[in-house]
Amino acid sequence: MTRFLGGLGLLAPIALLLANFAMPAALSVSLDAGPVNSARLLVALAIGSSATALLTWLFLQWRLRRLVRAAERLAKGDLDARVKTTSVGVEGRLAKAINGIATALAETTDAATVDRLTGVSNRAVIVNALFTEVERASRYDRPLSVAFVDIDHFKTVNDTYGHEAGDVVLRGVAQTIRSNLRGTDSVGRYGGEEFMLLLTETAVDDAAVLAEKLRLLVQRDRFDVDGNAGLSVTVSVGIAGGVGKNLRVDELVRDADAAMYSAKSLGRNQTYVFAEPDDDARIPRAPISASGRATAQEIGRAAREAATAALTSVIAPLPHYRGQPSALIASIVVAMARHLDLPEAEADRIRVAALLHDVGKVAIPQDILEKPSPLTSGEWRSVVQHPRIGQVILEQAGALKDAVPIILHHHERFAGHGYPYGIRGQDIPLGARIVAIADAYDAMTHDRPYKRAISHDQAINELRRHAGTQFDPELVGLFCDLFATHAPEADPALALLAGLSLHPTPTAIGGAPSVRRRRSVEAMPPPSAAS
Repeated sequence: MTRFLGGLGLLAPIALLLANFAMPAALSVSLDAGPVNSARLLVALAIGSSATALLTWLFLQWRLRRLVRAAERLAKGDLDARVKTTSVGVEGRLAKAINGIATALAETTDAATVDRLTGVSNRAVIVNALFTEVERASRYDRPLSVAFVDIDHFKTVNDTYGHEAGDVVLRGVAQTIRSNLRGTDSVGRYGGEEFMLLLTETAVDDAAVLAEKLRLLVQRDRFDVDGNAGLSVTVSVGIAGGVGKNLRVDELVRDADAAMYSAKSLGRNQTYVFAEPDDDARIPRAPISASGRATAQEIGRAAREAATAALTSVIAPLPHYRGQPSALIASIVVAMARHLDLPEAEADRIRVAALLHDVGKVAIPQDILEKPSPLTSGEWRSVVQHPRIGQVILEQAGALKDAVPIILHHHERFAGHGYPYGIRGQDIPLGARIVAIADAYDAMTHDRPYKRAISHDQAINELRRHAGTQFDPELVGLFCDLFATHAPEADPALALLAGLSLHPTPTAIGGAPSVRRRRSVEAMPPPSAAS
């Protein structure tokens, strides 16, 4: 384009030079002919200049219109606008610059609006869209529904198969939902494993039909993750909605969230539609009475104890080191939990986990657990499976599922490098940190095939020595405050509940110390790391 304009600029002097060489007399006459001829010459020059300007304008319109249109599309928010860059020179550079701006804007917008893991809108965008849709529905008196979708037992997926598997599940569920929504609907990741759906022009009954379709589609999905090539998950869906000016953003979010939690509390893998209480209904909704709650809790506790007793009865006949429930460990953790002023429900959860923390050893070969010599690498790989085996056992017993995180993580180390996941510090569940101390004490003060018991004072010193590395130092301090002057004793009531006979109070073993290598699966590191 610049060459063309330069050519136009050079055209006039070149023409004059050619005319001067070709017809010098004519040019001389026209220049000396007087005012009339001079005026004619000026008019001719004006006409030539105007024609040149017009041709230049038309040329620019023809050559630059695609660049202008692309820039206008970008200004309107069309980030897919692109220009072909076949030209060279300034025009080609300008086209490349416009494409670069479009790409940079698209990437920046995606980073600000799209959840990187799942590929759907992030929380800020979906909430902003909710405000927009509520305003539109109010203005035109149209229906609008909001749905919350939560993946059931997602923490179990992460704990069992790892966070990479959890990411695969999150992406898969998000894409299933997005690909099966209508063009006018929206989905965004609201937080964690929870998604928000905006269902425009949709009453709650129609929204429930759509939600059920999505729930069934997710249930049929299979995810290929390490350890389970056919992993499936379910979702719980809560729906709220309304029409026109009755819609409020905060109420829609609150009610849809409440409906989703109702779906989960009623057994998960279902859709629940929020409904306001109706004073004219035959069975008005009312809060549970104090006596009704107490009765329900008592029945729930009885069911929990029955499930615990049933499971402990299976493992009670086993030797102490092969997973037999320990009333002593349970008594220690309950004392520590109560001293920490934990809620009774949490203390009870830790107690159940303490009784059953080594239930996974039932699947470990007896000859490995009773081996008096150091374990081989293969044997150790078998031993370290027992927390995850225990997790699977308790997941099958629904009443005991709350104890799963404690059992799964009771061999983690406060400074890291424990198993099965190597988490550290406060990331380890409190109950697991408490059980780890009680379990280690119990292991050190009782005979095992591979070591002799040590005294109460020696065990206290060992716990203090490993505080901050293997054990939570504050909890070790609490244990020592409670039991430094006397050895803990098993509560007879807990022993009776577990169907056990009481272990004798730990005492120092007389005679010469054992020459066998002191090793404890419960409290000590793998053979390669033991001191």
